[in-house]
Amino acid sequence: MKRLNPKLKWHCVFYEQTKELELYQAEMIKLQQHIEKHQKKLIIIFEGRDAAGKGSLIGTVSRYLNPKHYKIVALGRPTQEQKTQWYFQKYVEHFPSGGQIVLFDRSWYNRAMVEPVFGFCTPKEHEDFMKDVIGFERSLQRQEIVLLKLYLSVKKSVQAQRFEQRRIDPLRQWKLSEVDLQSQGLWDEFSKMKYKMFYFTDHKEAPWSVIRSNDKHKARIEAMKFILNSMEYDNRSQTLSFECDPSIIVKVEDELSMMRKVKPEFIKLQTPNL
Repeated sequence: MKRLNPKLKWHCVFYEQTKELELYQAEMIKLQQHIEKHQKKLIIIFEGRDAAGKGSLIGTVSRYLNPKHYKIVALGRPTQEQKTQWYFQKYVEHFPSGGQIVLFDRSWYNRAMVEPVFGFCTPKEHEDFMKDVIGFERSLQRQEIVLLKLYLSVKKSVQAQRFEQRRIDPLRQWKLSEVDLQSQGLWDEFSKMKYKMFYFTDHKEAPWSVIRSNDKHKARIEAMKFILNSMEYDNRSQTLSFECDPSIIVKVEDELSMMRKVKPEFIKLQTPNL
């Protein structure tokens, strides 16, 4: 039997994956129409280490949405004025009105992981954030804002591989920053802050959901299923499966348990110093 040309095989796989994505992207359009019709407000935050796939996932989720009724927010370093403001203020400015979806490529949780690891905030600022964030998110629920918190989890070896792809690919080199280059060496520090973030900021009004993103295609499919399951909408497909794969979409309790098995000393991080 003649073997399929590897290049042709790749194109076949790519085509099949694209068609599968489009089925769920069509459902995302229906969800957006429901949100617009009923004046709902939806915020989805995408967190994770560098090269976990946040940007590409956001692009997949939003690709066919009506641009009039959603926006992507990716904030840069705070201005001097923002440094003097209430920490959450710069994020609140971008919150949805009725009928809108807002996708945050990183969010206020910068202060839970990135900022303390790199020294971009003081220990007190980090402590204040950890004390305040649950109350802040509960207030969103009282304002009838639906908040989904997604964390993309990637293996250290996969992150290193993606950094190398960025380094050698002229179309991706712009993605590689000095912070990226330091991330591998600070892997354990980020892991500690990730554990504390999950342990202290997961709550029933806005729980964390972990997405295994080593396989980008599976992560994209499962993330869209998860988002689509967040609320009822009209004309939901009767043929598609909306059941999430538990090996890809992981409950935060299971992620914490797994992290403790790898690093038993993480149990000490559960002692509140807030």
